[in-house]
Amino acid sequence: MKRFSHQQITDNKISVKMSEKTPVYFVDEKDIREIVKKENPSGNVGDLNIPSLEKKINSLPAVDSANVYLNLNGKLNLDIKQRVPVFRLNKDGKDFYVDEKGIEFPISRTYSHPCMLVTGNVQPDEYEKLAELVEKIDKDDFSKKYFIGISKYKDSYNLLTSEGNYRVEIGDLDNIDFKVKGFKTFVEKYLVYQDPQKYSMVSVKYQNQIVTTLNPYFKENDSILKAGKMELAKVPSSTTSGKKTEIKPKAAETKKTTSAPAKPKENTKTHTKETKKTEKKSTAKALSKPKPKAKVKIE
Repeated sequence: MKRFSHQQITDNKISVKMSEKTPVYFVDEKDIREIVKKENPSGNVGDLNIPSLEKKINSLPAVDSANVYLNLNGKLNLDIKQRVPVFRLNKDGKDFYVDEKGIEFPISRTYSHPCMLVTGNVQPDEYEKLAELVEKIDKDDFSKKYFIGISKYKDSYNLLTSEGNYRVEIGDLDNIDFKVKGFKTFVEKYLVYQDPQKYSMVSVKYQNQIVTTLNPYFKENDSILKAGKMELAKVPSSTTSGKKTEIKPKAAETKKTTSAPAKPKENTKTHTKETKKTEKKSTAKALSKPKPKAKVKIE
C-alpha cells in the first residue's frame, strides 16, 4: 500500500474474476468496477479501504463470496463467486431463486437462469432437501427428460411431467431415489405401451406399490369409469336385499305356529251348533294364551 499509495487505480489495474463452476450472470463486471470507484472516489491506491470494499461486494444478494486483494504489481484483484440457483420458487405470488445451501436471493431484471420451477407453500427448512431432489433429477438422464417442475399441495410433493397431463405424487422428500426408481420401472414396463393422456396421476409415495388415477376427460376411460360407478352402485342394493331375505323366514315361521290351533275348524262343519260354541270358546282361550316365540336361526 505504501509503495503504490500515490498511484491511480485505472481500469487496466482492476481484475474481476468470476470463480463459479456454472456460468451465471447476475453480477456484471461493469457493476463491480462502479462499486470500486464509489468506494474510492480519489482513485488513489493509498485511499482504498480493502475490507470495506470486500464487505460491500459480499452484501450483494447474488454474491456467495468475494475476495479482494492488491498484488505486488499494484493491481487490484476481485475474485467473486456468485450464487448458482438450483430452483426458482413461486410462493405467495412472489418469485425468487434458491441456491444449493438453501439461501434465497431475488431474481434479476437483466438475466434469467434456466432451472427447475417449484410452486406451493414450501417452508425454508425444506429448501436443502428440495435442492438435493432437483440436483438428482438434473444428473439423471431419465428424470431430466420426464420432470419439468415440482409443485407442493398441502404436505405432498408432485413432480410435473413433460409427457401427458399426469403428475407423479411422491409425498414427502424422503427415499427419493427409491420413489424415482419405482416410477422409472412403471414407465419402462407399462407406461410406454399406453397413451400418456390416460392418467391424471401416478402415485409412488406408498411403499412397494404404485397407484394410478384415470383421467376422466380421456375418451377411452369413459367405459371403465362407468363400469366402476355401476359396480359401486350395486353394493348398497345387495346389502338391503340380504336383509330382506333374513326377515322373510321369520314371518313365515310365525304364521305356522299361530295357525296351528285353527286346524279343527275344517272338521266342525258337520257338527251341531253346541259343538261350534264350545269350539269357539276353546279357540278364544287358545288365542288369549301368549303366542309361542318363533325360533329363527340366522347364519
